[in-house]
Amino acid sequence: MILFLQILLIVSSVLLVLLVLLHRGRGGGLSSLFGGGMQSSLSGSSVVEKNLDRLTLFVGAIWVIAIVGIGLLIKLPGA
Repeated sequence: MILFLQILLIVSSVLLVLLVLLHRGRGGGLSSLFGGGMQSSLSGSSVVEKNLDRLTLFVGAIWVIAIVGIGLLIKLPGA
């Protein structure tokens, strides 16, 4: 069970990083250094952004559940 949670944690961590990087930068900061501050007419629609937000929250919830599950399994005396 702990091996499954560790694999789930690794996969969800990679997916979470990729999903966060897919988000459009709002305002200045590091995203404007790499051309993220330039507005183009090819920006994504609001439906795509909402779905990306939902998917990011879903993967984030799976990540948290995997962290808590691993923590609880490590605390068990028989593990």
